[in-house]
Amino acid sequence: MKLTLDPQYEAFRKEVSQTLAKNAHLAPMADDKGYKNPKRLAWQKFLIENGLAARTIPKEYGGYGAEPDILKARIIAEEFARTRLPGPMAGQGISMFVPTLLELGTEAQKQAYIRPTIHGEMIWCQGYSEPGAGSDLAALRTSAVEDGDHYIINGSKIWTSTAKQADMIFCLVRTDPNAKKHEGITYITFPMSTPGIEVRPLVDMTGTANFNEVFFTDVRVPKSGVIFAPNKGWQVANATLTHERGMLGDPNATKARLLELIALMKAETVNGERLIDNPMLRDRLMKLQGEVYAMQANGLRITTSRLQGQPAGLAGLVVKLQGCDLNHEIARLAIDALGELGILYEEGEHLRSGGTWQWRYMYDLGLIIGGGTAQIQKNIIAERGLDMPREPKLAKA
Repeated sequence: MKLTLDPQYEAFRKEVSQTLAKNAHLAPMADDKGYKNPKRLAWQKFLIENGLAARTIPKEYGGYGAEPDILKARIIAEEFARTRLPGPMAGQGISMFVPTLLELGTEAQKQAYIRPTIHGEMIWCQGYSEPGAGSDLAALRTSAVEDGDHYIINGSKIWTSTAKQADMIFCLVRTDPNAKKHEGITYITFPMSTPGIEVRPLVDMTGTANFNEVFFTDVRVPKSGVIFAPNKGWQVANATLTHERGMLGDPNATKARLLELIALMKAETVNGERLIDNPMLRDRLMKLQGEVYAMQANGLRITTSRLQGQPAGLAGLVVKLQGCDLNHEIARLAIDALGELGILYEEGEHLRSGGTWQWRYMYDLGLIIGGGTAQIQKNIIAERGLDMPREPKLAKA
């Protein structure tokens, strides 16, 4: 499918393309790792100054200050995918917390948090899931008891990404234990350096600790960190989760991965034959390309809805599911295509792409759970979109 845009948008695409091509040498390389790596911070600053990141965030909060334009945002994402240059930073703080804060935060909170967050100088983690409250998030038990102008927090969170690196946390706590399950919850922010916080890494099958357990023991935090209002955290949490699902289902990010795979299969050979010329591998690649096109078509549905002032609706859930599945299948094909080299993971002369494909294959399995499990997402689509009956619940013994 080829989308023909008005001349003004085609001119904007050309401008974005030229800006990226002219300044590609400024982009951080794969080995420029670390959340606050100077090259990554400098690249983010460049992108913001040129309207390629934080585009619609007001200038008074450190953004570019452009008027919202969904088609221009789409064009920017497409050009990053096409050039395979590193896109704007998109951690939990930038992609989830900042949009929530712009919608529901106070002016003081916006002034304090947005600028350092979008520039990559303040890293955030999310304190939602608990050992007994995952898919049923409203069952959370971490308590916050009033003590003057502060709350005293006790409890624990689990599956917390970037907790070791984070400067701040946006967290759900129960401030009214006598209220109904979805009420009495408060959304609050505070520094991860606050006394009483312990972070325990959870090493997964990639060999790295992408997730963590976080324990709170008599953690004293000011009430000024509450977003929106006490006991109204469920509304705020849902706003944040909407942004998380969008973050996990980006058609352009998936397309960029497909282009990486194509480049790999063009570069690698077996007995003098390029991987991309192998008919079996090429067949699998073409099927994946068709799935990516379908995902992009759903992305266009979302774009159309937003242009009409409507929410993404169930199409957003579909794209999230497509993205998680496709990213994993793209990594699977890369590993299969590399053959014996595909099972290597440790550093060495025969390791390809720095082990990125192997890492993605293992890590992406967990993303099927992030932002709502695939099973729950499918139930929502079936019940709300297809008018199918709810799953029967087994009677309690």
